[in-house]
Amino acid sequence: MTERQKLNDTEIQQLGSSLPGWSVQNGKLHREFKFKDFAGAWSFMSGVALVAESLNHHPNWSNVYNRVVIDLMTHDLGGLSTLDVEFARRVSALGK
Repeated sequence: MTERQKLNDTEIQQLGSSLPGWSVQNGKLHREFKFKDFAGAWSFMSGVALVAESLNHHPNWSNVYNRVVIDLMTHDLGGLSTLDVEFARRVSALGK
């Protein structure tokens, strides 16, 4: 399992370049994914659920038709962590 360490301000500022498509909004790592249809979004969400279980880290997320919105934060550390970064990398690979 990925070691959980809270990110410092410099590391948070660099996330945009190391995680294309993701941004930091309201202290959370944020991304919106858009698919052809609901079935595509649902299939993606099934893959994300497996990532969440494998990392024992669960996102705040929502789905409306072909759109999936994901927000990540490590609540028990009070901010963004290395676990959020690993989660985002794995999810990005699914969304390609």
